[in-house]
Amino acid sequence: MSQPESPPMPIPFFDGHNDFLLRLMKSPAPREETWLGTSAGHMDLRRMKQAGFAGGLFAIFVPPVPDGSPPPDFKTLMAEPPYALPLPPEMDHATAQPTALEMAGLLHWMVRAAPDDFALCRSAHEIDAAMESDRIAGVMHMEGAEAIGPDLDALYLFHDMGLRSLGPVWSRPTIFGHGVPMAFPGTPDTGPGLTDRGRELIRLCNELNILIDLSHMNEAGFDDVARLSKAPLVATHSNAHALCASPRNLTDRQLHAIRDTGGMVGFNYATFYINADGRADAGTPWEMMLRHIDHLIETLGEDHVGLGSDFDGCVLPDLIGDVTGVQGLLGAMSADGYDDALIAKLARDNWQACLARTIG
Repeated sequence: MSQPESPPMPIPFFDGHNDFLLRLMKSPAPREETWLGTSAGHMDLRRMKQAGFAGGLFAIFVPPVPDGSPPPDFKTLMAEPPYALPLPPEMDHATAQPTALEMAGLLHWMVRAAPDDFALCRSAHEIDAAMESDRIAGVMHMEGAEAIGPDLDALYLFHDMGLRSLGPVWSRPTIFGHGVPMAFPGTPDTGPGLTDRGRELIRLCNELNILIDLSHMNEAGFDDVARLSKAPLVATHSNAHALCASPRNLTDRQLHAIRDTGGMVGFNYATFYINADGRADAGTPWEMMLRHIDHLIETLGEDHVGLGSDFDGCVLPDLIGDVTGVQGLLGAMSADGYDDALIAKLARDNWQACLARTIG
C-alpha cells in the first residue's frame, strides 16, 4: 500500500504590516491565549507558524481616546460608499506615549513568551538569522508618530527598543504632517505637506536607518518625503489608486517615484482598498486582488512589490480569512501564471532586500 503524500510545505512569506499588537493590548482574554493561539482574530503564533509567516512589521498604533460618545462603526459605514468618515483630532505626545510604550513592551514580551519561535529584529542580518533558525522575525513599526514629541528625543528611545519602521501619520493629523481621510471616492491630494518638525523627523529617521512608511500620508507629504529622504520610498500596506479611488491608495505617479528610488509597496488585503467601488466586502474574489498585484508589478517592477496584509486591522476577503489564508493567495498567483521565482520575490525576497537597503 502506497504512503499518502505529505501536504506541501507552505511558502514562507514576510508581511509588511499588521495590527496584532493592538489586538493583544485590547483583548479581554489573557495575553498568553491571544499570543500563543487560543483566541480569535487574524493571527497568533500557532497560526503564523502553520501559515508560513516568516516575519513581519508589527505596528504600534495608538487608538483614539474615547470621549464618552460611541465610536463610529467604520466597517459598517465603509460597506456603503460613498462615505466620508469623521476622524479624531490631533493627539499630543503626552497622551500617546503611555500606550505606545505599552505596545512596545508587549512586543518584547512576545519574544520572552516564545523565544524559540519569535525574535525581535533590529537589522536585515538579524531578520535573515531568525528565519534561518525557524524563528519568526518581528520588526517594530509605528503607525502614526504621535508618541514622538516635538523635540524628537523619544525617537531615540523607541529606536533603542527596536523601532525600525515609522509612518509619520495615520489618517489623523500629527505635528509632523497630514494623513489622508477615510473617504471614498477621493484622491491623496488632500492638504498641506510636512511641517517643519516633520522635515526634521524625516532627516533623523534617515540618520538612524528607520524606514519611513508612506502609507496613510497625503500626496503633498509624500512629495516632501521624496524630496528630503535619502532612503528608498516605501509604502508598507497600500494599493493602486488607478483600480480603487481611495485616498489611501497610491497614484501611478507616486508608484513611479517609489520605483525610481528602489523602494517597495506591500499589497494591502483590506477590501475597501481593493474593490473598484470602495466597498468593504468580504466576498472580494481573487481576481480583484490579482488586478492590484498585476498593476503594482507593471508600474513598479517585480522587484518592488510584496505583501502588506493589515491583519487585525481591516475587513479581509473571506478567501483569505486569516493568516492561514495567505497560502491561498500565493496559490491564486500560481494559477494565474506567476512562476515560482516571482512568487518567492512577492512573498519574501523583495521585503528582505528592501529592509537591507533601508534599516541596514
